[in-house]
Amino acid sequence: MAEVAGHSAVTSAAVTTAAARPFLAADVGGTHARIGLVSRAAGEAQPVSVHAYQRYACAEWPSLTAVLEDFVAHVAPAAPIERCAVASAGYVLGDAIVNDNLPWPVSIREIRERLGLAQLAVINDFEAVAYATQFLTRADTLSVIDNTAPAAAGPVLVMGPGTGLGSAVLLPGAHGPSVLATEAGQIALAPGNEREIAVLRILARERSHVSFEHALSGPGLINLYRALCELRGSAPALTLPAEVTRSALARSDEAAVEALEMFCGLLGSFVGDLVLLYGARGGVFLAGGILPQIRELLLASTFAARFFNKGVMHAYLQQVPVRLMEHGQHGVIGAAGLYLDGHSAELR
Repeated sequence: MAEVAGHSAVTSAAVTTAAARPFLAADVGGTHARIGLVSRAAGEAQPVSVHAYQRYACAEWPSLTAVLEDFVAHVAPAAPIERCAVASAGYVLGDAIVNDNLPWPVSIREIRERLGLAQLAVINDFEAVAYATQFLTRADTLSVIDNTAPAAAGPVLVMGPGTGLGSAVLLPGAHGPSVLATEAGQIALAPGNEREIAVLRILARERSHVSFEHALSGPGLINLYRALCELRGSAPALTLPAEVTRSALARSDEAAVEALEMFCGLLGSFVGDLVLLYGARGGVFLAGGILPQIRELLLASTFAARFFNKGVMHAYLQQVPVRLMEHGQHGVIGAAGLYLDGHSAELR
């Protein structure tokens, strides 16, 4: 559900009318902020036209406000900007967007005042990505688990590891789809074999609750790697998720190889659980910043075996396609689309 920081007298009709003019849409993650200048599209292929787009490395900027100001000044200097839709992990608390994975605090008031905005909408990041999946074509994705029959009508699960572990569900409805934002990444980590149990014991020494995000994210990959180094009796030589990924793909560090293989197995098990939890007969889209980098290893891993390993539900899961999507502009398109959808915005 979108939360909008602005004037309380604004109505859904006003949003629809005003947002016909170009506005900003942002997809903000822990690593990258993707900014677009968008407007309502004339056709139905997707809800908005993207007139300009830029991806920023968050660590190189002091604030989200600075990122947005740079975009307006250098990418869209001629467009008068009055409104902005920001898709971000976390939640709104007073003036702030609360999210431990962002590199800086986000002040709604600061953004609105510095950019001179009449309205600022804040939307969950994976809610935005889930909304955008209805506009994907088959060519936009890569099959991870396919089936011969078309996907059944039903909920569509979208999830993926990046700086955190996001998840949302696209729900069909008589008047169009809606999106359920979830915190599924905070579900307690469920190991599937003795090696994973040993890793869980190590992770549990540092925290009272070990979530799937503690294993299935960039920081989670480091957690797996360090735990496996300890089990192997070796000192960890790598400190960044990208280093673990590169070393695993090059097969130059045995603990890194095992960490990425365990990562894929845990992911397959977790995705299968979420399909059953939400009845996601409509299929699964895997997103996030990590999986496109390791897609060949993902396809060769135990992901599929662990996905299907659900006892009597094996046949049910065989009917559910799983596809990998590149993040790209989809979060921006989803944020803008949800903002334009009068039923998806809470105005305050």
